[in-house]
Amino acid sequence: MNDGLNINPGLVYSTDSGRMCPDCGRPVGECRCRREKKQKILGDGRVRISRQTKGRKGKGVTVITGLPLSEEDLKELAKKLKSKCGCGGTVKDADIEIQGDQRDRIMAELTKLGYKPKLSGG
Repeated sequence: MNDGLNINPGLVYSTDSGRMCPDCGRPVGECRCRREKKQKILGDGRVRISRQTKGRKGKGVTVITGLPLSEEDLKELAKKLKSKCGCGGTVKDADIEIQGDQRDRIMAELTKLGYKPKLSGG
C-alpha cells in the first residue's frame, strides 16, 4: 500500500563503492551536488568599480564589488586582473582589491569577460 510517501529513498550504501550520496546517487567521493552547494555565490550581480584610500595612509586601491562568483572563482579572477594590471592585490570578503588606480584597465577587462561593470564613487 503506497500512500504517496517514498518508501525506498534510494541506495545509501553499496559494497562496490561505499557510502552513496542520497541526492545524486553517486559515491560520496564523486558527489557533485555537495560541491556545488559549498560554492556559495558571494556577490549581488551588480559589478561596481571604485577607488578607495580610507584606512590606507593615502595609498589608493581599486575595489571591485558585486561579482556573482564563488570564493574560488573570485581568487582566480583576482589573479588574472593583477596580472593584467601588473600590480598586487587581494580578495577580502566578497571584494577584489587591486593596488593603485586601475579602474580603466579593470573596466575593459571585465567588459571583455562579459560583465557589465559600472564606475562608482568619486
